[in-house]
Amino acid sequence: MSPSKLDSTDSFGHEEASVSCSKPENGCVDSLSIFHSEKAVEELLQQTPVAGMDEHLIEFSEALRTVAKALRRAAEGKASAQAEAAEWKWRYELERTRNIQMEQKVSGNNNCEMLRHWWIRSSLDNAMDMLRIMLPCLFFWEVGKEQNKRIAEARMAEQFSAEKNGDLDCERVKNSDNQSMLQNESNEHSETGCMKHGIWSHEVLRDRESDSNSNADRNKIMRKASFKLSWWCNGENGDQHKHDIVSFERGNITTAERSSKQISLKWESDPQTVLILTKPNSVSVRILCVQMVRWLRERKKLNVYVEPRVKVELLAESSNFSYVQTWKDDSEISHLHMKVDLVITLGGDGTVLWAASMFKGPVPPIVPFSLGSLGFMTPFHSEHFKDCLDSVLRGPISITLRHRLLCRVVRDAAKNEYETEEPFLVLNEVTIDRGISSYLTNLECYCDNSFVTCVQGDGLILSTTSGSTAYSLAAGGSMVHPQVPGILFTPICPHSLSFRPLILPEHVTVRIMVPFNSRSPAWASFDGKDRKLLAAGDALLCSMAPWPVPTACQVDSTNDFLRSIHDGLHWNLRKTQSFDGPRDRDL
Repeated sequence: MSPSKLDSTDSFGHEEASVSCSKPENGCVDSLSIFHSEKAVEELLQQTPVAGMDEHLIEFSEALRTVAKALRRAAEGKASAQAEAAEWKWRYELERTRNIQMEQKVSGNNNCEMLRHWWIRSSLDNAMDMLRIMLPCLFFWEVGKEQNKRIAEARMAEQFSAEKNGDLDCERVKNSDNQSMLQNESNEHSETGCMKHGIWSHEVLRDRESDSNSNADRNKIMRKASFKLSWWCNGENGDQHKHDIVSFERGNITTAERSSKQISLKWESDPQTVLILTKPNSVSVRILCVQMVRWLRERKKLNVYVEPRVKVELLAESSNFSYVQTWKDDSEISHLHMKVDLVITLGGDGTVLWAASMFKGPVPPIVPFSLGSLGFMTPFHSEHFKDCLDSVLRGPISITLRHRLLCRVVRDAAKNEYETEEPFLVLNEVTIDRGISSYLTNLECYCDNSFVTCVQGDGLILSTTSGSTAYSLAAGGSMVHPQVPGILFTPICPHSLSFRPLILPEHVTVRIMVPFNSRSPAWASFDGKDRKLLAAGDALLCSMAPWPVPTACQVDSTNDFLRSIHDGLHWNLRKTQSFDGPRDRDL
């Protein structure tokens, strides 16, 4: 045997020994030894060949490649076996949980079955007692009935002939049919009464197919199942039935078309007090405010409330404005809705937002005059303020109920979700962003305890439908009619190509949480102000507030909305295609 062959054999045997020593006790190959073995093979193969290299070294390199492939297959088999073992463990735990639930259910069914048997036995005993009392009464009643029947037959035999007896039998049959028909009508009437006074109803459907062979098929009756509809929120069945949303009379569900009807406001008594809110640092707004206050007081004899800043400006203009009222501190603002009948805003959409933020509960009707930039919520023009206010004070007027979001911050140290900070009411949107941090925002989103998604990007916008033309529109959200109840779920620059905006229903509660593995905290802002820091573990709860903001319409809510997006955004503004040119030929 040549020395080269001996060297190659010794080295190969040494390599096998090293590999066998690196095997763990369970028979699977260790990944570190596999890595070193493959690395050794690659280094050996990349070495510069010697001039005297013979065919034995070539065979040795091929053997090393085979060993490396075998080691790789062993590692892959180990990973596959571990994954399969984990899957079987998960299946075992799932089956074990199902068996426990079935055992609990069977034990509950056994208890119900015992109660049912006891009830049947007690019911049978009660029935036997009733039969003992009723049987003698029934016996004497049947005896008396039989005697009366015999007396009646004897009298009829004496008075009428056999033919007339036959006619009498026909008449008796006819009377029995009439009685059955009356009984059916009374049953239907009782069912109708139940339908009017209750929450469910039956509908009797008669088979109208005529069959000359059988009268039984002609009188076939099918009854529809009864049911009821009720509120269902957070797993609890409420007592208020949804007659205002859907109609379910006669066993059929139909929508009540509540959202498609325009809302109208009619004064039951004349308004007495008006609150005027103005945009600051504007000369044109100040001039208009002076004219409007004087006109409302002198012509309409109304009490006028203004902000303390505005009262100072009015008194600087003239001392005759001493009748104007205001408040001294913020504690009096919480009682304004009990004094004010109407709110007038002079400015843009920001002034309307400021007016809505002053009322933490019910909001009086707002008449917004456009003195701002775009004016999606300000349909009235200041040049005709007298005619507009005349129409509003006289009534009735069309209004738009603009829904607000109720937002609560729950800290990580809180014991439950009810231990929150002071809630915020927003008319446009609440924004959760990364603030000054350079890292992506990491937010976990839930909808009624159901996981929605994990936001990784610049942030997230939860908007009302009134705010759909604000920040949400700039982030790619849809424009939605303000009277459609819903919550817009719009991401801000998400690092994903498939993250599209959502529109959630009004009854859900959205929970935004900063996870503990987030690289940086998040910041929440409410209608562009009142920023709050959200650290790891903190959460933000958002739901629809029960107090909407009623704003007066110039025409109606739909007309004002479409006009605002046409005038403010120039929506779908394009030159019309020229009428001259190539045309389709008539077919």
